[in-house]
Amino acid sequence: MPSPTQTPSFAVIPGAEVDRALTGRHIEVTGIIEDAYRLHGAGGTVNPPSYFLRFPDRPDARIIALPASVGGDIAVDGIKWISSFPGNITSGLPRASAVLILNDPATGYPLACVESSIISASRTAASAALAARRLSEARGVRPRRVGYIGTGLIARYVHDFLAGTGWEFDEIGVHDLEAEYAHRFAGTVGATAGDANVTVHDGAESLIRGSDLVVFATVAATPHIDHPGWFAHDPLVLHLSLRDLGTDVVLSAANFVDDVEHCLKAGTSPHLAEQRVGHRDFIEGTLHDVLTGAAGVPDDKPVIFSPFGLGVLDLALGKYVYDTVQETGRLDLVEGFFHETRRYG
Repeated sequence: MPSPTQTPSFAVIPGAEVDRALTGRHIEVTGIIEDAYRLHGAGGTVNPPSYFLRFPDRPDARIIALPASVGGDIAVDGIKWISSFPGNITSGLPRASAVLILNDPATGYPLACVESSIISASRTAASAALAARRLSEARGVRPRRVGYIGTGLIARYVHDFLAGTGWEFDEIGVHDLEAEYAHRFAGTVGATAGDANVTVHDGAESLIRGSDLVVFATVAATPHIDHPGWFAHDPLVLHLSLRDLGTDVVLSAANFVDDVEHCLKAGTSPHLAEQRVGHRDFIEGTLHDVLTGAAGVPDDKPVIFSPFGLGVLDLALGKYVYDTVQETGRLDLVEGFFHETRRYG
């Protein structure tokens, strides 16, 4: 970090450098995310509410601002600016795109603009892999059958992080409203699935009933699954897309979130459940509570992890990328980016 007496510098870190810094480091990245969760739970971060920019003429699109500050050894401030335009999918573009601005906590000056779609996907997948491991350990049972509902980039990253952190499955189920996407995803995961049987399901019910670990990674805007009986075998559910599950399913399960205040808003499934019953007693705790042993995890009902997505995770991973690129000597500084650097000229 530059000191307040140094001329501030500004770097641009493109996606290729981000990918180079993170590829193959699933265990290390998951450790960074776990450390960030622990720091957040201990009060070492600032994570204000996210701001949603919506468009009357494009109701399915949004851009979200996630400002945050991470203390401790990470020591970085900043903001993530991430768009979600589902219509991109029809033209072959990913739904989401993002940049991350890192700020020097000593001066407030921006340090870098980092391509962040890879960071965002990686922190989401690492969070999912971490939750799957810790919740499974607390239950005493490790799932052997995984099912993916929604087969886009996030699902691919989650599968990579599960595999990269030591998970092996006997069966892998896949379902998407677009059959073509489901079959393409099945081919991708099948290439690295070993002896696992990969099955494309025509509907969500058969996939859920046949999976011990269910991953929701859709673009659903409102709940579309509200059948508690489908979850009667008590699976572990990673509800990453937040709006798939009806309130009957939520209220029949043990629910864990990343941050209660952040998750119970903006029409998420837990938020709708709170509005229905008028309380939050159905929330068992946060992932930090599980990490520290402050919350138990039952094995006699479905367990749902619903992470809203914390900006502190993006900053922690973005700072790691910045440091890694800087150490390799590949940091691309923009000369003269800050033109007025003397208060009195």
